[in-house]
Amino acid sequence: MKKKGIITIIIIIVVVLAIYAWIKGAYNGCVSRQESVEAQWAQVENVYQRRADLIPNLVATVKGYAAHEEGTLTAVIEARAKATSITVDPSELDPEDIAKFQAAQDELHSALSRLLVSVEQYPDLKANENFLALQSQLEGSENRITVERQKFNEAARNYNQYIRMFPRNIIANMFDFEKVGYFKAQAGAETAPKVEF
Repeated sequence: MKKKGIITIIIIIVVVLAIYAWIKGAYNGCVSRQESVEAQWAQVENVYQRRADLIPNLVATVKGYAAHEEGTLTAVIEARAKATSITVDPSELDPEDIAKFQAAQDELHSALSRLLVSVEQYPDLKANENFLALQSQLEGSENRITVERQKFNEAARNYNQYIRMFPRNIIANMFDFEKVGYFKAQAGAETAPKVEF
């Protein structure tokens, strides 16, 4: 009888340790992926901030050459202020917050695009070395933004998939691991622009 009791206790201990190891592994996997998402979000904010930091110099350079573009410059300054005022808590990356952040950033992108188009009227400005360097840096920033947003979406997909798969979803729900949102294409991006010659 003693031997059966010892075997039963050993089996119970092994089962408890196996359950503990599984819960620990699932929880740590959720934490690891959540940290990856938050780190990638920080990188997204970093590249957006780099672009925002270039704007005052761009505005100052354009202002010296294109005094008639006051409205366009004001729109860029206001869009920059709005874009830098919106912050998203990386521990709560819900789709609504990401959409608000993205909308403000898209507004800034549009204002910058209008500014760069209006600059075409000023050949002296287009030849200015400072302007050309700033324009090149802005283009580089836009490319970095695209890359980092794609990396964020990949980290978010990896995390969301991990916490939603059975049986890990039980652990994720127990410890309040929430699904995070994604960056989405701008409205109308699915339609190609119409070009006429």
